[in-house]
Amino acid sequence: METLTACTLDCPDACSLLVAKAEDGRIRIRGNPHHPITRGFTCAKIRGFGRRLRSPNRILTPLLRVDGGWHPVSWEEALDLCARKIQKYRAEPASILHILGGADKGVLRLATSLFFARLGASRTGGCLCDEAGIAASIEDFGSLDHNDIRDLANARWIVNWGKDLLRSSIHVGALVKKARRRGARVLTISPGGDGNKDFSDALIRIRPGTDRFLAAAAVRRLMVQGRIGKEVLGRVRNWEAFRDAVLCYSEEDLLRACGVSGKDLYVLLDYYGRPGPVATLIGLGLQRHRFGGETVRFINALAVLAGHVGRSGAGVYYNISSLRNLNTRWAEDPLDEERRVFLFPTLGRDILEAKDPPVRMIWVNGTNVVNQSMDSRTIARALERTEFVVVVDAFLTDTAERADLVLPCRLMLEKEDVIGSWLHDFVHYVRPVAEAPEGTRSDTWILRELGRRLDPLVEIPSDEDCLRMTLESSYLDVSLEELRQEGFVRARRPWIAFEGMAFHHPDGKFWLTTELHPEPPAPQGFPFRFLTAIRRDALHSQILPEDHPETPTAWVAAGHPVLQELDLSRDVFLISPLGRLKVRLEPLEGLHPDVVLYRRDDWMKLGGGPNQLIAAGLTDMGECAPFYQQYVRIESG
Repeated sequence: METLTACTLDCPDACSLLVAKAEDGRIRIRGNPHHPITRGFTCAKIRGFGRRLRSPNRILTPLLRVDGGWHPVSWEEALDLCARKIQKYRAEPASILHILGGADKGVLRLATSLFFARLGASRTGGCLCDEAGIAASIEDFGSLDHNDIRDLANARWIVNWGKDLLRSSIHVGALVKKARRRGARVLTISPGGDGNKDFSDALIRIRPGTDRFLAAAAVRRLMVQGRIGKEVLGRVRNWEAFRDAVLCYSEEDLLRACGVSGKDLYVLLDYYGRPGPVATLIGLGLQRHRFGGETVRFINALAVLAGHVGRSGAGVYYNISSLRNLNTRWAEDPLDEERRVFLFPTLGRDILEAKDPPVRMIWVNGTNVVNQSMDSRTIARALERTEFVVVVDAFLTDTAERADLVLPCRLMLEKEDVIGSWLHDFVHYVRPVAEAPEGTRSDTWILRELGRRLDPLVEIPSDEDCLRMTLESSYLDVSLEELRQEGFVRARRPWIAFEGMAFHHPDGKFWLTTELHPEPPAPQGFPFRFLTAIRRDALHSQILPEDHPETPTAWVAAGHPVLQELDLSRDVFLISPLGRLKVRLEPLEGLHPDVVLYRRDDWMKLGGGPNQLIAAGLTDMGECAPFYQQYVRIESG
């Protein structure tokens, strides 16, 4: 017998799942064939999730650091200790920092944020993932929105700016294939190293971080040829300043900046110049550069000025908020806006420099932050120097290794929740379908039990109440009982975003950017742009310890001279100003010669961890992490 539930991984697809349990307790997971997006299949990340639940490396009891080692303690001892520490520090609540990640996208994670808001603790802000593109899209369109993702099948032409359709969203990949079967043609623009060849009819290999110049070159050609209609110009703001910013560059300068030929520009214009609808896909990677927000804004502008927004088969697809169809007001607290904020991209440095008060206690849940954030070694040092650190996790990750107390949590499929999607408008009920190990607890149970031990008490609503309040949304008409019965429901959202080019700013117009910044050159001695791209079989750092290779692999372009210059019989290292990392170097066809590609998220403690080489910083918009702005060199010896 199969049970209906849903995936809560930090993935846009938010799959509807059918789970069956065997007599030996093992589970089999497949995509729900009756769900309009999932359509009966799911990714390797979730198909193998049962191994994560029963891994021999999973933590099954609270662990307290004693004399440099781990000592098992009871839940009563662990929670009593946490309560004593919070009582000690809550006189200065800002000295307590709550670090909440999005590894679990269910809405109940918001209850943990509410707990620390009611304490008045410091919180995190900024983003490691997509905020540069989000801020850019909101600045342009007035809101974060796109056509129903299924409308992609109606496109006649699709331009994919850097989205890895093999790894990042397999259901978008399936819709692209469906569109191609119906006659659509697909152009992919990327530095290579992705799985897009089999999804594409044409490829443009671009220098990483420079997509804005190619988009600007296409807009410039449309301007010069008089191909931007008056009706479209009537729907945009800042036209003169935008035009001047583009025209101050020659077409040759723009193409030189992105390493693209005039022939490639012709191909791009052949797509956007068509009267048939053109859909634009924007991958998250291209906004993980210093000017990531500006890049997204120029791509948005190209799509709008070419007339390919606001109708079926067209539109720009970046992402949407996974919470936009849900009521999250219950998770807000009046003190939240007054809390001190530490930005994720500069977290380690900011913790170490904090004063008035310094950070004395840190609570981490939903993230392996040492592994995931920029400048991992500084974050590790910041945690090690903090008086008391609690990490809620299922494994002894790079972050948990820096804790004073580790609390074992329950995982997806072991707990109830509700989840939206940052790809589509379906809301799912998440039914627990696997029996949780006896010693584990949910994040919300942990904080309710902790709150009862404090004086004065700190209370958060029950899980049941949180889920009921979540569904009290103007976009939904479903009770919790009905959602439990049906499994999923589509929110009331228009099929076409910005229909008729009516945008969501008060003036109804699309707001063009007014600047085009030059790309900073590679620093002397570090010639390779370091791209740490997504894996196919694991999300974030959710790689089982037993699956880590002895030495991680990095790739350079096939035939690159560095492969002949290095002594590959000796150890090979990637080196940045922050340190070095031992790798196995391999050639890869189609990769841009300026790039070193690395599949991210392996652990430092097991020989990986590329973020230890990446300097902390911020993108131009959205307080996002410019992971791909880092340069490295390769040495052997």
